[in-house]
Amino acid sequence: MQEQLHDTGRFSTKLASKYLQQLCKHFAHKIEVRFDEISGEAALPVGPAVLKAEPDALVVTISAADEEGLQRARGAIDNHLVRFAFRENFEKMDWERLATAS
Repeated sequence: MQEQLHDTGRFSTKLASKYLQQLCKHFAHKIEVRFDEISGEAALPVGPAVLKAEPDALVVTISAADEEGLQRARGAIDNHLVRFAFRENFEKMDWERLATAS
């Protein structure tokens, strides 16, 4: 089985719970999601996204089989947040690659 790649994105905001719920409700129209006020999971086509609302940030960890999948997942999250967080002049999350255990 191929090892998954993982990226974590961070968006500094006091409205993390609001955006987490907006993303999950929006994605629920097309894919399976589970969420509450502080955490969520979305079964993106390229791999799962795990969302967490911290007091000062929305944190999203995405997984995919390859770089192209990660790029598509980052785009899906970022593009939706551009619309939802326009009042905060959101452009994109600060994405970082998670190291994988060997």
